[in-house]
Amino acid sequence: MTRTPIDDRCSIEVHLEAEDLRQALCRDVLAGLTAVPKSLPPKWFYDERGSQLFDEITRLREYYPTRTETQILQHHVATIARRTGATRLLELGSGTSTKTKFILDALMAAGTLTHIVPFDVCEAIVQEAVPVLAARYPGVRVDGIVGDFEQHLGRLEMGDHTLVAFLGGTIGNLIPVERAKFLNELVDQMHSGDWLLLGTDLVKDPARLVAAYDDAAGVTAAFNVNVLRVLNRELDGNLVVDQFEHVARWRPEEQWIEMHLRSRQMQEVRLGALGLDLVFAAGEHIQTEISAKFTLGGIGNELGAAGLTLDEVFTDDAKDFAVSLAFKP
Repeated sequence: MTRTPIDDRCSIEVHLEAEDLRQALCRDVLAGLTAVPKSLPPKWFYDERGSQLFDEITRLREYYPTRTETQILQHHVATIARRTGATRLLELGSGTSTKTKFILDALMAAGTLTHIVPFDVCEAIVQEAVPVLAARYPGVRVDGIVGDFEQHLGRLEMGDHTLVAFLGGTIGNLIPVERAKFLNELVDQMHSGDWLLLGTDLVKDPARLVAAYDDAAGVTAAFNVNVLRVLNRELDGNLVVDQFEHVARWRPEEQWIEMHLRSRQMQEVRLGALGLDLVFAAGEHIQTEISAKFTLGGIGNELGAAGLTLDEVFTDDAKDFAVSLAFKP
């Protein structure tokens, strides 16, 4: 771990160096592509091009989660600020903190905010975000953390009415056993009186769900296949991107959307950096993401099982998305 002060009220703490990321990629690819069925974790979508494509996705007509969650936050931030009295906002998967600026503004207006902690896996994003947040919120301490929320929750400082924001429905990328592990580890770090603000997509018409992950313009398809370019670049691969097609499907029994890459024909590929040769049968899939959808009752049950008390759930009028506010007793 390295900690670099920027000035008297800003710093960046790095728990995940470039070599750590490379080793994690190697482990994930070796485990996922030699498994039956094959899979890749969605974290590897987000190189520079993948991040650009996801930004495009959030503006698509079919993709409602980002704009709906933003609207919910805009409508309820004053209530959230008043209810929590938070002095510290810690955002997991912060990116550029676009949505949490509504919360930060409300906490500033309430006069409680003293500390902002953006936490993200991408060091470049954290380096960009910290000075921007410091300039926007004068007098508030800003400490950026570069890390993986599945590995480094134990390094996070809580207490003093910390509000942890985990938005965007990202928790839906974890299967139930992983969600339980994540929530339990998070609650272990929280102090009595700390809060969690959790964004979750809700179960709805499967046709709308599939359309959100398989848009007519093909942006999500481009986002999905881009992970193959990441493997080619980072692991000396020779995957032919055009020989894979994007597939999105709803799994009602699991209550999640799956994204896959389907091989158009039988093909042999090599990942030179791993010394790994692979054969794909025609029609064989690589699962690249799950995105779980929740019921309001299910959210409360999962939070309660982790030791949190659900205070309120904010939704849009159509009940497409939920932002839940819970605290540690």
